[in-house]
Amino acid sequence: MEHEAYMKEALSLAHEAAQHGEVPVGCVIVRGGEVIGRGRNRREEKQSTASHAEMEAIAEANEHTGSWRLDDCTLYVTLEPCPMCAGAIINARIPHVYYGPRDDNMGACGGGLNLFMERFPNTPSLVGGILERECRQELEEFFRKLRT
Repeated sequence: MEHEAYMKEALSLAHEAAQHGEVPVGCVIVRGGEVIGRGRNRREEKQSTASHAEMEAIAEANEHTGSWRLDDCTLYVTLEPCPMCAGAIINARIPHVYYGPRDDNMGACGGGLNLFMERFPNTPSLVGGILERECRQELEEFFRKLRT
């Protein structure tokens, strides 16, 4: 399935993030069947609050397209976006978002709250649970190792 293939690319980036001591979240942005943006968490590496996987992928997609508008793109991320990333997705006008597991603590797409249900001019369609088990495993393994 197409969605699972893109999520596997995002999962690969999440795994890379974990190898660098970052919370394992990865993201890809797709336009016309081509991945035009890739990102992984880099908050520790860059010591930057905004260095979430989605923000990194959006920046790369903006550079690739030469535009801040990503209204013909689809975003795949291995964890439900937080409020900052959900806001960036809305502002970038990304119409479709696919994610792995919900994030009951920081999720802004239904886990903690749902910004996509507010009255913004651009609200993406949202599908959760894509490769949920594999994405959750990556997160659980990272935090288990962190605790030991």
